[in-house]
Amino acid sequence: MARKKLVVQKFGGSSVANVERILNVARRVVETKKKGNNVVVVVSALGDTTDELIELAAKITDSPSERELDMLMSTGEQISISLLAMAIHKLGIGAISLTGQQVGIATDKVHTKARIEKIETKRIEKELQKHGIVIVAGFQGITPENEITTLGRGGSDMSAVGLAIALKADVCEIFTDVEGIYTTDPRIVKNARKLKQICYEEMLEMASMGAQVMQARSIEAASKFNIPLHVRSSFSEKEGTIISKEVKSMEGVVVRGVTLNKSEAKITICKVPNKPGLAAKIFETLGKANINVDMIIQNISETGATDISFTVIKDDLNKTLKVAKDLCEKIKAAGVISDADVAKISVVGIGMRSHSGVAAKMFKTLADEKINIEMISTSEIKISCVVGKAGAEKAVKALHKAFGLHKAS
Repeated sequence: MARKKLVVQKFGGSSVANVERILNVARRVVETKKKGNNVVVVVSALGDTTDELIELAAKITDSPSERELDMLMSTGEQISISLLAMAIHKLGIGAISLTGQQVGIATDKVHTKARIEKIETKRIEKELQKHGIVIVAGFQGITPENEITTLGRGGSDMSAVGLAIALKADVCEIFTDVEGIYTTDPRIVKNARKLKQICYEEMLEMASMGAQVMQARSIEAASKFNIPLHVRSSFSEKEGTIISKEVKSMEGVVVRGVTLNKSEAKITICKVPNKPGLAAKIFETLGKANINVDMIIQNISETGATDISFTVIKDDLNKTLKVAKDLCEKIKAAGVISDADVAKISVVGIGMRSHSGVAAKMFKTLADEKINIEMISTSEIKISCVVGKAGAEKAVKALHKAFGLHKAS
């Protein structure tokens, strides 16, 4: 007997924000099942539930235990998976909801941003044979010591891709509140264009640089195991964007998209003694605290001391300041300052490898708009600038127009 096609579908928080939307998701899942597929559904918490839970914790303390944060945040997905199972039952179809622990999503021990190490598939395979539909709580896993962990912002994407890899799924569909991947955020630029296809490499850069449609780690994992991703709207039947290994005319398009990230903060450690090994000590200490650093700038010193600036995600700001202040005392630096009122603008495209002049065009466009650049970072296929948050959306609009991204390629 031929194996049934296996489809992994992930529905984000906006897709299950209320009862009406949960019933819509149930209908879509059942339609997929009735086409002869087995379906594994990964669901995020309802709407803004996770943010609301974090705000609730903040009212108790400004430095909650990360273990307890995971205990708190993991409850959101348990609500949505059980409600979705009930909605599918109402349509007369069998389904079962399972938490990360029940599925066997094994992670490392890093609370609030754990990484998946292994997924046991026996329970899911057994339940698929019985029901044909299994609903899994996204965003969460379990350590070898049975401690609940969460997978970081957008972690349900990683849950879905991880399950698609472990189960050897035929396709992984990512349902969201937009119709696919756009040249930039269509809420900022009205004539942003939906891309039919994009390669893993470009999508990884766009996700890393702030495109909020998918978590960067999930793109990296899909690329490694060559899992095709279909990003589409849960509110429309239209085809979305296919993320895959190769895309036609990859290098013909110089810039594929412009991204905006408002969720980073800039930190400067002032007057660091100009001695070999101190920069290594700073970033080694931050790494041991599980703080991911993005952009780094070290000013040239003429006085025997130097300023070192770097960016981190805002969620890590308080923890980073605490670590940085402790470091200042140890390395005899003058102090720490921070700025949460910044944004990161990036242009991304594989064609940048073989075309010159992109940086000059980007910097001139920002200069023409009188937008000051505070930090710059580059790779083979992207250029990022940190700017003041006040001018960020104006910068995105100007760059989108300057690179002609509204035009069909």
